[in-house]
Amino acid sequence: MASEEEVLGKAYDSRLMKRLLTYLRPYKWQVGIALVSILLKAGADVLGPYLTKVVVDKYLAPVQGLHTPFARFLSNKPLVGIAQIASLYVALLVFSFLLEYLQTYFMQWAGQMTMFDMRAQIFRHLQRMHIGFYDKNPVGRLVTRVTTDVDAVNEMFTSGVVSIFEDVFVLAGIVGIMLHMNWKLALITFAVLPLIGLATKMFRDSVRSSYRRIRVAIARINAYLQEHVSGMVVLQLFNREERAYEKFSEVNAIHMDAYKDAILAHAIYYPAVEILSSIAIACVIWFGGNDVIRSTTTLGVLVAFIQYAQRFFRPIQDLSEKYNILQSAMASSERIFKLLDTPVEVTAPATIKAPEGPGRIEFDHVWFAYRSVPTNDHVGTAAPGRPVEQGSTDSEPDWVLRDVSFAIEPGETVAFVGHTGAGKTTIISLLMRFYDVQKGAIRIDGIDVKDMDLADLRHRIGVVLQDPFLFSGTVASNIRLGTEGITEADVEKAAEDVNLADFIRSLPNGFNEEVRERGSTLSTGQKQLISFARALAHSPEILILDEATSSVDTETEFRVRDALSLMVEGRTSLVIAHRLSTIQRADKIIVMHKGQVREMGSHQQLLAQHGIYYKLYQLQYKDQELAAAGPQVTANADD
Repeated sequence: MASEEEVLGKAYDSRLMKRLLTYLRPYKWQVGIALVSILLKAGADVLGPYLTKVVVDKYLAPVQGLHTPFARFLSNKPLVGIAQIASLYVALLVFSFLLEYLQTYFMQWAGQMTMFDMRAQIFRHLQRMHIGFYDKNPVGRLVTRVTTDVDAVNEMFTSGVVSIFEDVFVLAGIVGIMLHMNWKLALITFAVLPLIGLATKMFRDSVRSSYRRIRVAIARINAYLQEHVSGMVVLQLFNREERAYEKFSEVNAIHMDAYKDAILAHAIYYPAVEILSSIAIACVIWFGGNDVIRSTTTLGVLVAFIQYAQRFFRPIQDLSEKYNILQSAMASSERIFKLLDTPVEVTAPATIKAPEGPGRIEFDHVWFAYRSVPTNDHVGTAAPGRPVEQGSTDSEPDWVLRDVSFAIEPGETVAFVGHTGAGKTTIISLLMRFYDVQKGAIRIDGIDVKDMDLADLRHRIGVVLQDPFLFSGTVASNIRLGTEGITEADVEKAAEDVNLADFIRSLPNGFNEEVRERGSTLSTGQKQLISFARALAHSPEILILDEATSSVDTETEFRVRDALSLMVEGRTSLVIAHRLSTIQRADKIIVMHKGQVREMGSHQQLLAQHGIYYKLYQLQYKDQELAAAGPQVTANADD
């Protein structure tokens, strides 16, 4: 992630900018008002020094035969004329204030709407991505896309682009008026521009390097904090606080040093530009003063030139700073569009088919690999779940499932057992289309899951995972999960069925008790029971229990077992468990080994085969049986 944040491209990329501007299209009227306001404000800002010239040349140091655009509107009486111009100057300031209000309000409004739309689009896209996408993309990186990167783009719209347009308009106006009034003095003013350009380039390069290091340091600080705050228990348990503090101090020092370099660059650049602009103003005063003495120019022109020269260099300073905003926004937009352009691999079909049977599940010669090997035609590693390239002459993919076939009849409870990595959880993931198979087919009531609507498919399935996930909210909202059709009565009944209602009612606020992030205030068993109630409340046709009792205490496990008989009644159920005691009553047990179905049958049938299941059973219960048989053996020996 840190190396990715370090990559910076061009300050302006027409391809990216064209795509970014599409987000402003729905708000074109607001953006148009802001741009017109910027243009008018630039004109109002440029007119100020010109009014000073008129006052000086017409009233303070009168010049005979002077003609100005305002001559016919101004009084010949000095006090009255000065008052008129002063009123006009104040009116320009008020007008400029109103224009700045309009451009700030509408541009910020459009920027916020753009940020809202972009974040909504990114989040919607993330929701559609298959689980394999999250296997290879850290959560912190994805959060950065939605927050920091979108903020950078918004800053470009609301500050960068607006300021650039205003600076360009002001510069164009100042240059035009200066050349019109006295082109010689204008060229004298512009003479320092090459030096300012050199200073700006050096500043830009220095600040670019510093900002890059700052971004990298911030990314490392965030990653370090997230990891060590999450693992604070282990940190304190092994007395690693001092070592962790020293490491954090090192990362923090890198961030501080990068910021110091940026501060140093600013501290040198802005005074340097001020000195060069002061030299230009001094030259204007020297040469312009001589022209005034020789009467080849007027005092009003000299005074106006001094003011214009002061205003001329401010936009140049501002543009150099906005360069960094543009560059950061281009890099952020590149990352955002890269994410948005990532194809959604698990999609709904063009023609949707809906199963109409009671819920028969069939795996028909299913082959699946999380990662495909490179082929001769396509160098690189395919994404998880992506079909294997046809015509590959390289070695076979690392198959997780190999030619898996079985059928689960409606209402059956089928258990999957096997060693870790045998492919049990993969079967569940494929059934819910978190991934797509490379070969074979998975059908529900004869309909391939690839031909079903994703929402409809997952609506039919209720899942209880080994590690239950609870959201911030209430106990009831965690059971309901926003499903409108689930009433309060349904929530309470589901809690009753899983032996959870008594515990919930003992809470201060009952079902409205607040649940903190990830259910930190609840025990593992309580979270698991809420997860059971959640699955039951949604009334699924197919129930999946993936190691649902492996992390709970014995008492909770007995309560869960009592609830299971209610949960599986009338439903097709798939159970994954390492504890064989929880699956002995299953209608069918499927034994997985190295990605293949090796044995299938009831508990007693599999024990009679003396195969893999028998060995697993012996490993789990041999010690218990010996312990239980010990006293009896001793008693027989005494007899």
